[in-house]
Amino acid sequence: MTAGVVTPVGGRANRARKPMRSGGVTGRYSKATANGIGIIVLLAMLFPIYWAVATSFKRGVDMTKVTPEWFPIPGTLLHYRDAWHKLFFLSSLRNSAIIVSLTVAIASIVAFFAAVAVARTSFRGRRAYIVLIILVQMIPQTALIIPLFVMLSRLHLQNQLIGVTFTYLAFILPFCIWTLRGFVSNIPKDLEDAAMIDGCSRIGAFMRVTFPLIAPGLVATSIFAFIQAWNEFTFAYVIIQDNKKETATVWLASFITQEQIDWGGLMAGATMLSIPIVILFLLVQRHVATGLTAGAVKG
Repeated sequence: MTAGVVTPVGGRANRARKPMRSGGVTGRYSKATANGIGIIVLLAMLFPIYWAVATSFKRGVDMTKVTPEWFPIPGTLLHYRDAWHKLFFLSSLRNSAIIVSLTVAIASIVAFFAAVAVARTSFRGRRAYIVLIILVQMIPQTALIIPLFVMLSRLHLQNQLIGVTFTYLAFILPFCIWTLRGFVSNIPKDLEDAAMIDGCSRIGAFMRVTFPLIAPGLVATSIFAFIQAWNEFTFAYVIIQDNKKETATVWLASFITQEQIDWGGLMAGATMLSIPIVILFLLVQRHVATGLTAGAVKG
């Protein structure tokens, strides 16, 4: 009887293991499928970048072939030399650096205090303020070009770097406030209350406890603000008419004329303008990853 009892139990145990083994195989297949899709998406995103960089090294005869040359062999640095010595290249880099630095600095500081106010305090019109931030992001930027141009002209800021800076702030600030608000909201307020019980003031508790936790999110938000300001073209093209004050993206458009498009110089210039963003991202990538992860976790 003992054997009769053990055998059915053993059979049920064996039958119970089969679905687990099947589920494990299914899980491995699902993970492999997801990884395969991820690799395909990554290659699709990287291919335009590779093609632009490869084109910048190609000779003129290789760029005009009907059959595409996948590898720039033999290559040339002529396009980089022409782009470097092209008129207004260095001045455009300087102008972009000034505009982007001012935009990111002002946007980060103002957005930080605004996000803390929205996330930590309850004031009249708080919900309307949050909705307004979202609505600003939904307005097509091209629809505001003419009103902004007229307003800047009346304020004598048209064709000025500070005018472009204020224009960028109008669109980057709402994004920064909305992003930082999520980081601040995900940090429990009880941490500040505990610090105040231990003797810290309200400001001291915030700076010693909350601010270090928000810092990665602030870095991540600043990087995205930098990318938006660095890559913006339309407003800078409309507001600035003086070639000596044009930004790097407007300078890049000078390779496109009514007669022809200098693809080699255009791709070489685009590659050089991408280097500052790549270097900056490599320097702060750890903080960006930490900030994005922190923003996805609720306390």
